Amino acid sequence: MTRSPDDDAPRHGVIVLAAGSSSRLGRPKQLVTVEGEPLVRRAVRFALATSPLDAVVVTGAHVEGLDQALHGLAVRHVRCGDHAQGMSASLRTGLAALAPGCEAALVVLTDQPALDAAHLAALVSAWRLAPVHAAASGYADTLGVPAVLPRAWFTDVATLQGDRGARDLLRARRAEVEIVAAPALAADLDTMGDLAHWGGHAD
Repeated sequence: MTRSPDDDAPRHGVIVLAAGSSSRLGRPKQLVTVEGEPLVRRAVRFALATSPLDAVVVTGAHVEGLDQALHGLAVRHVRCGDHAQGMSASLRTGLAALAPGCEAALVVLTDQPALDAAHLAALVSAWRLAPVHAAASGYADTLGVPAVLPRAWFTDVATLQGDRGARDLLRARRAEVEIVAAPALAADLDTMGDLAHWGGHAD
């Protein structure tokens, strides 16, 4: 059998964080429909296009709606019992659930309507060129998610607290981060004004 040039490339897993209660928006933003598709399904579909070794979506609130929105996609659903503690709790749950063969985790949110598959592929490519480093999105003069976090960082990520996720760690270890610019991702979805701007709707 002919081997693909990517056969020896390090393998990553995907963690899609979809456990939030969307208190600012007042309705589950994971289920907001943009361009005819729920944001959570778009995020998972784009992440799966990077050909991960494993893929999990972390749920908490609105579980029933998420199950329906993700029907037919090859992603495992993992419930975060303490999702009310913030994004860090969801991230810990996702890391713990990821298959041990994954050498990094591509972490994706569901409130970035400008996200596309090409950016996630660029993050994975940047990480593979320097797999001991992370690869993070650069927008709004900061580093953030989506980001690829190498397994060597998992222990530090697991100590994070509150609703900050991996952003503080990416800043602290900036010298070990490959940056992939994505200025459009600065616009997220938190308020009804954001919802109107993106032409989305929530049932």
